[in-house]
Amino acid sequence: MDKRIRLRELINAPDSFMLPGAYDAVSALLIEELGFQAVYATGAGISNAQLGWADVGLTSMKEAVDIVARITDVTNIPVIADIDTGFGNALNVIRTVREFERAGVAGMQIEDQVSPKKCGHFNNKNVISKEEMVNKIHAIVDARKDENLVIIARTDALAVNGLDDAIDRARAYKEAGADVLFIEAPTSLEQMKAITSSLQGIPQLINLVEGAKTPLISLKEAEDLGYQIVLCANTALRASIQGMKQALSVLHADGSQKNLNEAICSWEDRQKLFKLSQINEWEEKYLSIEAKEEVKIPE
Repeated sequence: MDKRIRLRELINAPDSFMLPGAYDAVSALLIEELGFQAVYATGAGISNAQLGWADVGLTSMKEAVDIVARITDVTNIPVIADIDTGFGNALNVIRTVREFERAGVAGMQIEDQVSPKKCGHFNNKNVISKEEMVNKIHAIVDARKDENLVIIARTDALAVNGLDDAIDRARAYKEAGADVLFIEAPTSLEQMKAITSSLQGIPQLINLVEGAKTPLISLKEAEDLGYQIVLCANTALRASIQGMKQALSVLHADGSQKNLNEAICSWEDRQKLFKLSQINEWEEKYLSIEAKEEVKIPE
């Protein structure tokens, strides 16, 4: 099934779903292997993992789309790309949409922060006007080649202008063509309830960041509140950091790899994840002496 149609089915299904974040091809492969139905290409994770810097708008559009293209290439589930602010104004958004759509994403999430943006759970954010963001969403709608491409509109206005403005902006973004609404960083269950009740009937996303501003709730609790998507954007990244630290600490302390068996995946699991058996099949089919002899070279 087309990945964009599949994503639309997930968004409109009666059951809510979890959306883990990937920052490279390997994290995306693991998300798919473990049975999740979609993957989120996280802007923060890409900035952290590829640049080694915090999520403060340092990543370029080209750097982001290159990573996203690698993620879509190796996965069979829908990929939602974080395109930050669209990497500029509405004109930049047009090019951004074309590049990410060519990269094979099923959906895009755009936010209304001033560029350069910051992580939604950082302090001292600023937002553009509602009218400018509406025009950016219009640009996405007009620029996309496939009308099934899902548009997720995020507002960071709650922390800047308060809840009423955030809800007002969300309604305007839906009217402009957004398929899913995302009010970033509510700080209480009361705010979450106010958001979902005010925007009832529209698919909504909640971003849960361990240790940050929004209280952590389960998928079932989020569904009961009225959220369709539970985004866990950088859980995998943070787990990988912790896992690498633990393994490297053992290596540094022992001066040996003998005690790493519990801290690293097996050789077999690694090769399975990265499709060595598929490569072996291709070698046998295309590179063996027998295969070469079957090729008829015209005289």
